[in-house]
Amino acid sequence: MKVLIVGSGAREHALAWVVARSPRVSEVAVAPGNGGTAPNVVVDPMDGIAVVGAARRYGAELVIVGPDDPLAAGVVDVLQAAGLRAFGPTKAAAQIEASKVWSKDFMRRHGIPTAPYKSLDSAAAAHAYVDTQPERLVVKADGLTRGKGVFVCDTRAEAHTAIEEIMERRIYGASGGNVVIEQRLEGDEASVFALCDGETALPFEAARDHKRILEGERGPNTGGMGAYSPTRLVPLDVMEDVMARVIRPALHGLAAEGRPFTGFLYAGLMFTEDGPQVIEFNARMGDPEAQVILPRLESDLVDVIDAALDGRLADMRLRWRDGYACGVCLASAGYPDTVRDGYPIEGLEAASPNELVFHAGTVLREGRVLTKGGRVLTLVGRGHTLGAARDAAYRLAGQIHFDGVQYRKDIGARELALSAV
Repeated sequence: MKVLIVGSGAREHALAWVVARSPRVSEVAVAPGNGGTAPNVVVDPMDGIAVVGAARRYGAELVIVGPDDPLAAGVVDVLQAAGLRAFGPTKAAAQIEASKVWSKDFMRRHGIPTAPYKSLDSAAAAHAYVDTQPERLVVKADGLTRGKGVFVCDTRAEAHTAIEEIMERRIYGASGGNVVIEQRLEGDEASVFALCDGETALPFEAARDHKRILEGERGPNTGGMGAYSPTRLVPLDVMEDVMARVIRPALHGLAAEGRPFTGFLYAGLMFTEDGPQVIEFNARMGDPEAQVILPRLESDLVDVIDAALDGRLADMRLRWRDGYACGVCLASAGYPDTVRDGYPIEGLEAASPNELVFHAGTVLREGRVLTKGGRVLTLVGRGHTLGAARDAAYRLAGQIHFDGVQYRKDIGARELALSAV
């Protein structure tokens, strides 16, 4: 069969890579793709009608929608209405990510553990509320912000600045019309994923992401500067606890509210003294988590997706490869703010069999791969231990270069120090 992946990031490159390994798949294309994915289909991923046309011209028998924006815009709804087999949540189900206000209220309705919060729709009210709260707060823009609309504040002054940025300066546009202000949780973070068919949630895997731009979790949030999988934070017994307390209640709650969820459900968790607390839900695979989870999958992803679309996940079990994967994101100078594009990327041929290169902000011009965006590449190392996987990723990072390249040097270092794996 032919499969079309909608999106252009490293997550979509990883999805295309793992789907292409299925013996059932003859060809995979990415729409619109990037400089490392081929063949690419030129289309606006936000235009559902255009995606339908592109899928039909390509002859796709399965369409997988990767990013949050097209999911929130209802591209899966349009594909399904046109009779195409499309994997991903509908617009209604994707609301669990598209609006943090809606999502927090949903968690409260269904008893899903999360931090105390208040949602506000005016800057004046938000400023006044901050003045009544403890120093350490988290301020979040309501809508989609490519992972950047969360401000983790140590002081009220920082919270006031976050409100100014989100609601007054509107740096995230319409996504900043409302904010959620939360009590700040303390603990270790991890990302847990499940593949869902509307009724059944199949545990996928867990990973740890590194959101801040600088080592030691300093600087502004980004879309993610690296990740590794698995993590000691989520052994089998903890995964089952998360499934019981978080994932299944969310899936059943969405179904009960007339929003059945088919796709990847992603819970960003803080592991506190009171157990796992939901920081946020996402309605798709994470990026860069997908790049370190998918290479560990031994099962045929196409078979699993087919089962989800047919409501047969209760009969499925996933197989995983032993070992670890560690991913390091190479970003352009200036990221997560303004970046310059068009720099040649050297050394892409340096990857060994245990190393993978997933493209994101790249473009292919006259036979050369150039930078085009903030996060440019995710370099993934694999090994029997986290240390070996990490060494492989950083070896590759030392071989690939473009002007202004930046990357964190501490991906996985804290877990490695604590667990000696």
